[in-house]
Amino acid sequence: MPALAETHPGQGQLVSEVARDTGKSAASLNSLLDGAKKQQGILDAISRPAEAKPWKDYRPIFLTPQRINDGIAFYREHRALLESIGKQYGVAPEYIVAIVGVETSYGRITGKYKVLDALVTLGLYYPPRATFFREQLKTLLELPDNHLAGPVDTLTGSYAGAQGWGQFMPSSIRDFGVDADGDGRIDLKNSLPDIFASVANYFAKHGWQTGGLVAAPAQADGAAKPIAVKDSKPQWPLEQLEAWGYAPMQSLNPGQPTSLQSLQGADGMEYWFTFQNFYVITTYNRSPLYALAVHQLAQAIAQGANGQGTDRMEATQ
Repeated sequence: MPALAETHPGQGQLVSEVARDTGKSAASLNSLLDGAKKQQGILDAISRPAEAKPWKDYRPIFLTPQRINDGIAFYREHRALLESIGKQYGVAPEYIVAIVGVETSYGRITGKYKVLDALVTLGLYYPPRATFFREQLKTLLELPDNHLAGPVDTLTGSYAGAQGWGQFMPSSIRDFGVDADGDGRIDLKNSLPDIFASVANYFAKHGWQTGGLVAAPAQADGAAKPIAVKDSKPQWPLEQLEAWGYAPMQSLNPGQPTSLQSLQGADGMEYWFTFQNFYVITTYNRSPLYALAVHQLAQAIAQGANGQGTDRMEATQ
């Protein structure tokens, strides 16, 4: 008997793996994938991520007066739920708000691409990152129905296949998704308890330190040692960075494990001491620019929600 024609390259192998691992019917999986379309717009989008911009151009995208004010209003509206979940997971609630603010403007812009199209396109037609995205596609097909906001072929999200207010990839839904409202479904699009708890759980499971620092500004002297870091994992005691010419602008524990980010700001170079919680944010998105934007947005939201105003935001970072 001749092999069935594949709609997408590698579809047969993928279907056989999912069917083997889950017991799902190969016919229904093939039908689902036959309905997915390769999207050129997705291939174009992944080639120009915003994180390629310098900090001076990246920051204004996310630290707008509207996003700050919307975040303050959102925090105030959902304060009881946010603070309850924040306490349960040991994660400051303003960081939960800032994540959904940066990711989807508080749930308003969750993505227009079909998740299935996005993951088929990147997993089966984009060699540079095919391994990662094929694994995400496989995970999506393997997730139980009650882990998703609706049928697989109706889900929409980002060009990378992330979905819901917190933009979770399928593996993050599997590993960190929480049914916080107890309705038997993990719904990251329609359930605020599930959305907030899933973000908080993600941070907690990645090592968030309750009450810990995220980032603090540093001042470099003229002879400061140039430092390049490959990731944001804290790797020196703060006093080592001081010895290399980077002075804290607030009182900090000299033994605190620290890293350093050097970023091109609007008024010249900015230097930031970064700590474990900053590193945790970079597990959500590897860019240090992303993590600093989340941090600064969270700080502005917390100040505004607690009646301090946002005009002091720059001075209190």
